[in-house]
Amino acid sequence: MEFSILDGVLILLSVAVVIVIMFRRINLPPILGYLFVGLLVGPYGLGWIPETQATHELAEFGVVFLMFTIGLEFSLSKLIAMRGLVLGLGGLQVLITTAVTVGIAMIFGQTLNDSIVIGSIVAMSSTAIVIKQLTDQLELNTSHGENAVGILLFQDLAVIPFLILIPSLGAGPDAQPILMPLVWAMGKGAAAMLLILAIGRWILRPVFHEIAASRSMELFTLSVLLVTLAAAWLTEDMGLSLALGAFLAGMMLGETEFRHQVEANIRPFRDVLLGLFFITIGMLLNIRSLPDIWQWVLLLLFVLIVVKTLVIFGLCRLLGNKNPIALRTGLVLAHGGEFGFALLSLAMAGNILKPELSQIVLGAILFSMLLSPLMIRYSGKLVESIFPEESGAETDENVVKSSVEHAAHGLEQHVIICGYGRVGQNIARLLESEGIEYIAMDLDPSRVQNAQLAGDRVTYGDSTNLEMLAAAGLKFAKALVISFEDVSGALKILQQVRKYKTHMPILVRARDDAELSKLQENGATEVIPATLEASLAIASHLLVFMGIPPSRVLRITREARGDRYKLLRQIFPDQESIALDEGDPDREQLMAVNLPKGSYAIGHNLGELDLDEANITVTAIRRGGIRGPAPEPETELRADDVLVLCGSQTSLNRAEKLLLEG
Repeated sequence: MEFSILDGVLILLSVAVVIVIMFRRINLPPILGYLFVGLLVGPYGLGWIPETQATHELAEFGVVFLMFTIGLEFSLSKLIAMRGLVLGLGGLQVLITTAVTVGIAMIFGQTLNDSIVIGSIVAMSSTAIVIKQLTDQLELNTSHGENAVGILLFQDLAVIPFLILIPSLGAGPDAQPILMPLVWAMGKGAAAMLLILAIGRWILRPVFHEIAASRSMELFTLSVLLVTLAAAWLTEDMGLSLALGAFLAGMMLGETEFRHQVEANIRPFRDVLLGLFFITIGMLLNIRSLPDIWQWVLLLLFVLIVVKTLVIFGLCRLLGNKNPIALRTGLVLAHGGEFGFALLSLAMAGNILKPELSQIVLGAILFSMLLSPLMIRYSGKLVESIFPEESGAETDENVVKSSVEHAAHGLEQHVIICGYGRVGQNIARLLESEGIEYIAMDLDPSRVQNAQLAGDRVTYGDSTNLEMLAAAGLKFAKALVISFEDVSGALKILQQVRKYKTHMPILVRARDDAELSKLQENGATEVIPATLEASLAIASHLLVFMGIPPSRVLRITREARGDRYKLLRQIFPDQESIALDEGDPDREQLMAVNLPKGSYAIGHNLGELDLDEANITVTAIRRGGIRGPAPEPETELRADDVLVLCGSQTSLNRAEKLLLEG
């Protein structure tokens, strides 16, 4: 019976669904599931899917969308904010790891070109696995978590020269000097970057404004696909790689106000093609050849894990980190990643690596990624066993707990807000307006980081954990608000807190009346169903509990309604606000803008900048770590000031550009 494309699609979908469900059940990333699917059904596994040119071409499209989404998520502002950590620790990690690996590879008889390819692959780690695992373990905002994010940011940046370098290595025999081909490739790469970014700035931005104004999701999606594939075609036509163009296209669109909408529209194509890419990578590993090359796979795996850990450990110690933090940073990043697969795929397509050597590299990366979730999960216990006297305060939840305790230091008769989404932020605004202190906990790192930058008293932490609540000053708190709609989480908080404090007012947000009796039976003082009116109702009850006269509370709620809930609409967007209806350019939201040295606005008065004419309201200013209310027009701006702006997404982007660039 002849094998058809439909047969292959049905087999891949069936096996992928089952395997990915299994991997999710055991809390492993889907990427590893896709790799396992490829191993299982590929030509070297059960042989259900033959190796064809069509699958390789589809996998190339997978690389294109992988690099596009990484470029889209690349944060230039975060890179600038963490520039010391990124350029120092990240730059040295990539440089030294690559150099050490090149040296080891050449000692074992590999050519210079092959060694450079292997070194560039070994230097990369998996952003997807690291971020997911650290988030699940509440360690993203810890010292080793911040180190890891800084290094990953530089790896995102370093992939650009590697994407230019690797195709140039296949330009001729290895005996030829590689300097001139490399210089020529770098020159073409710089030209491609300038051309694509110039097109994005001067042509695509106004074009996308017109497309967005049409309110056509189909047209917007088609335009994003066109830009991605056109940029990939341009760089390939210049003798570079498809992946480079896609990465630059992602960076270009990521710096516009359409970033979140692009993410939402491109996600279905991305997920399907990325899944296919990782499946085809798994299919490339020849399991039958492992008995002949296992020693070399283990050697490269040793270099990848041990040498990379030691390099990062040494660099962290050099930069002043303690032993536990330095070692945990190394263990978190001691594996291969998506970039490594993309670079290896590029090298294999250009016939730069011999087939046997490609299998060795592929096997080492794949096995390191299979081990990485376990290494990250148990890195704390491993470090504690190696440095028992130093690691007590730097493992697992203790770091997060210390962060919460630090944020709550000195608070008494305050309010604890569990969850800092839309409702939690609305409650905080009203409490703040009455001078009532609060502390909020949330598990969205992007939201927490943005709110902290603006001076809000919010910290990363799991509010369903009684130890975290205790660290937030539960003993001295006057009230507690559960602002999220997860009933199971709310019940867990209620059951724990009521054993600890029986009479403290606890106000709970609910989805509807069906949950009201269950929440009240478990100790909720008030249960209020959702959205803006719910947040206003919670705040009005809360203000009464805090001793504010009822007449004043009534006036506050009346003014909030009379102002069309303007105060309550001033929120920081989170990572999930990417649906098309959330991307409304006229919708008001908050943005915290830091003014680093050299910013245009420094030395100017607020009134001189005409932000009012741009429909922007400055709701607060943070200076020297102290947050003040809406500043007067005569306020002169200084370096490192943080302005909290309110306006539409389009207006906010224009205002940010004005403040930073003029």
